[in-house]
Order: sequence, then C-alpha cells, then structure tokens
Amino acid sequence: MKDIVVNSSKFYAGAAQTNITPVKGTIIGVDFFSHYARFIHDQLFAKALVFKYGQMLYALVMVDICIMPSDFLDLVKSKIYDKTGIKKENITLACTHTHGAGNVAGLLGGAVDINYRNILPDLIVTSVVNALKKMKPAKVASGKTNLSGYQVCRRYFMKDGFEAKNPVTQKLDKIKTNPFGAENEIDTAAGLVDTEVGFLAVKGHDDKWISIVGNYNSHYAGDWDVDTITADFYGTFSKHITEYLKAEDDFVSIMSYGTGADVNTWDFQNPNKFPNEEFAKTEMMGSDLARVIYDELNSLVWDENPELKIEYKELELNVRKPNAKQLLVAEKKLAANKFDSLKLDEHGINMVYAREQILLNEYSDKHISAIQAVKIGNQIIGALGGEIFTETGLWLKENLKDKNYFTICLANTYDGYVSPAHEIDKGGYETWRARSSFLDEMAESSIKKNLLEIIKHLF
Repeated sequence: MKDIVVNSSKFYAGAAQTNITPVKGTIIGVDFFSHYARFIHDQLFAKALVFKYGQMLYALVMVDICIMPSDFLDLVKSKIYDKTGIKKENITLACTHTHGAGNVAGLLGGAVDINYRNILPDLIVTSVVNALKKMKPAKVASGKTNLSGYQVCRRYFMKDGFEAKNPVTQKLDKIKTNPFGAENEIDTAAGLVDTEVGFLAVKGHDDKWISIVGNYNSHYAGDWDVDTITADFYGTFSKHITEYLKAEDDFVSIMSYGTGADVNTWDFQNPNKFPNEEFAKTEMMGSDLARVIYDELNSLVWDENPELKIEYKELELNVRKPNAKQLLVAEKKLAANKFDSLKLDEHGINMVYAREQILLNEYSDKHISAIQAVKIGNQIIGALGGEIFTETGLWLKENLKDKNYFTICLANTYDGYVSPAHEIDKGGYETWRARSSFLDEMAESSIKKNLLEIIKHLF
C-alpha cells in the first residue's frame, strides 16, 4: 500500500466496512453444539475506524462474529501490519459477539467452519485498508447516556431445594445461569446491570459523518432461530443510527460489546416483556440504542484537533486446568459414551464438558492476555480480551468517574469468561472450567488493576 501523505499537524479519521456474510450451510457458533446456516436475515460486516495523529496510526476494527481465538486475532493483526504498517499495539480488533455468525473458534461442542476461517482474515484487512484511503481532517466528541429495560443479570440465586448441577465438578453450584424451565424456582438475581451507553462520535471538518462507536453492556438479543445468520441488535443499531443521521454511504456505525458477561436480555421473571415474533426484540434494542445516542448529539462539544494516545500491555496469566484425577474421569466418560446422538440435556452437557477437560489439558499453563487503553480526545476506551462481568466494568468506571470511559470486550486476545474470584466460588455457566472459561481466580483482579494503571498513563 502506498504511503498516505497528510498534514501531520492535524487529526485525521476514516472509516470503511467490508461484507463478511457467510454462505448458507456455514457452521454457526458458538453454542453447546454446532448449528448450520439455513437463512440469512441480514448482512454481517467487518468495520474499521482509523485515526492518524502526527505519525501515529490507530485502528478500531469491529467484526460481526461471536468469538475470535487468540491465534486468529494474531494472524489478522499480522496481516493488517503487512498491508498498512499499523502495529498490533495500535489495533483494537474485537467481536460484536453476535451468535448468528460463522464459527471460527470451535469451543464447547461446536466446530470451526474451516472455509469461513480461511477467507475471513483478508476480508477484515480490506476494511482497514479502505478506511485508511478515506482519511480526512476530522473532529470527535464523546458522550454517555442510558438505556434501561433490556438488561437482566442472567445469574440467579434459586429457591431452597433447587439443584444447580455443575457438569465439571459434579457438585451443586450456588448460582444458576439462564434457568430455562425453572423460572418458578428463581429467588433473586445475583448481580447488577450497567445501563450506561457510552459513545464516540466522529465527523469530518466538512461536518459529514464518519462514524459513531457505541458501547452496551449486554449479551445479544437472541430472539431468532439458531440456524440464522444475523448481526443481532448490533446490526439494527447501525441501520437506525444511519437513518436518524441521514448519513451518507461512507458513514460506518459500530456497536461494541461491553462488560455484560453476566447480563442478557432474557427476563426469566417477566417472560412476556417483549413481543414473541422473531427479531422483534432485536429491532427494538437497536432502534432504542440509536435513539438515545441520537438524542445526545446536539449537546456534544466537538474537538477539532483531539489528542490520540495508546497504551498496551501483555499479561501472563495462569490457566485453570484439570488435575490428573479429573482428567481420568473425563477420559472414562468419553470412552463410555458416543458423541453422535448427544442432546442439549444434562447428559449431553456433561459430555461436552468432559471433552473440554481433555482439550483444555493440552493448553499451556500460562496464557497471554492483552490489555489496551486508548485516549481519543476526551474519550477513554479500555479493551480487554475476555467476557467481563458487570461488576468489573463498574469498578473501572468508579475509578474513572470523572472521565468518559467504556470497555470493549473480546478484543485483541481471547481470554474466555473472566469471572471475579467470588463468582467462581459460586459457580454458574460462566465459571465452568473449559476452553471458554480457563483463567484462574486471580485473573480478574490482575486484569482490571493493570488496565486502570495503563489508563492513568494516558493523562
């Protein structure tokens, strides 16, 4: 790619998106078992927003996909560097976490779609290359608002007598995650939600919209069948904010996955809260997120020459692996049972997690986790590789309460669920030892403290 010649005394930005929609028949994930795409409801994209400040280049790249493993992320970042010269420390490469996308991770009982994994990296790189070509003098503004009504802590304390079985320890958990079929046994939700919606707005000096980056602390809406390709509410947000702004074709809207590892949109205690039609809730969420951000835009203060700073650090964290006895139990289960006809029941889940112990045992004892902090004008963005609990996100915000701050999850490395130590003690799906939850009890504390430390280096 040819060098881009710009006036280094100014701040530049550009955005582009590349269609990454897989074909019908692609393996969809991530779930307990593989699903195959029969329908395409809406298009998926890799979206890139790039900034240049002096000689520094930074790229925020958001991909409509559920999970990208660390080796895949490393490959994509290496390809971006080869094409653009943007080093890995200056790239935030993240997932929206829609479950209606091709599977490149293969966790739990799901399988990787090899063809999709092979073609996706170059499509992601193309979005960055095209965004660089569109760079122009730009200005930014940041803000925050709130949207309630869609988030519920999905971890519950259940009534006395209810048995929440842990498929890894074979003991009883104190917490039940997503108690489908046991709604009448719920006592109370076990955690908080964070209704704040943070956002960064980007315009050219010509006042034409370049991008809006939003952040919401919840899992996907998921009111659609598992054999459907969809960007979920991340896609409907993009559609509606573009309509609200009457933005031109070059506008790229991005919604990111915040600290909502323990939060989703399924209200087990109020099951009739939303319409039952497929995509009704997805449409409502995207529209309402767009509306609350749009309502704040007229009050923003724009910075026409904002400062860009980046801090990046890699942590070596301990992997939570099975011991010799636990491994032997898992191997015996696999020897005694076939996988061909497993269902999503207690036996099927037990078998999935038995297999997970054997595969997790092949991991290194140490895992490299990337933490990143970016300052764009008055907006601070933290980027973490795990699915981060609400309480961790709120802790970071409390320590940065005089700042415009939000956390983008599933970025730069794949760290699985990063549960606080006391939550691992309680149990629940997010904590079950597997390739989707593999860090030890000290990881959450180390990650949040190190992120706060590097954020403070930005000032």
